[in-house]
Amino acid sequence: MPNYRRNFVAGGCYFFTVNLLERQRTLLTDHIDLLRDAVRRVKRLYPFHIDAWVVLPDHMHMVLTLPPDTDDFPVRLRLMKLLFAKGLPRTERLSATRRKRRERGVWQRRYWEHTVIDELDYVRHIDYVHVNPLKHGYVERVRDWPYSTFHRYVLNEILPLDWCGDIGELPTVNDERWR
Repeated sequence: MPNYRRNFVAGGCYFFTVNLLERQRTLLTDHIDLLRDAVRRVKRLYPFHIDAWVVLPDHMHMVLTLPPDTDDFPVRLRLMKLLFAKGLPRTERLSATRRKRRERGVWQRRYWEHTVIDELDYVRHIDYVHVNPLKHGYVERVRDWPYSTFHRYVLNEILPLDWCGDIGELPTVNDERWR
């Protein structure tokens, strides 16, 4: 069995990628209100700040900052996944292992976690979150994807509405927009 190592930092800022088990499904955007409600409920029980969030049909990316007195991000991710799955009708195909463990077949068991290390790393991950729908070809402009904190950044005048231009203008790591 793999030995997954997580980096626990009280008050840390983390980037996450969380995937559906069946990547061809569109559960996250089809049930966006259920997902938002699950995140709100977890946030009330276990506070955190959403620095950036984008929801795509089959996965989501988040940059979260924990309160200074806790490093327990796994409970937050586990409850978000659990509350979302519990609210869905049972339509997934379950493997024998998932049936034996009494698991739903909605989410992949694991998720990607990265501890944000400095301001440049923070900005790059925020940008990655916001550009993701464009990268995957869901839209031609970042502003056209409705399930993103990009709109909050525009409202708060942190980013311009035309940030990142269109699909022909994706920033690269060496691009000035990353600095």
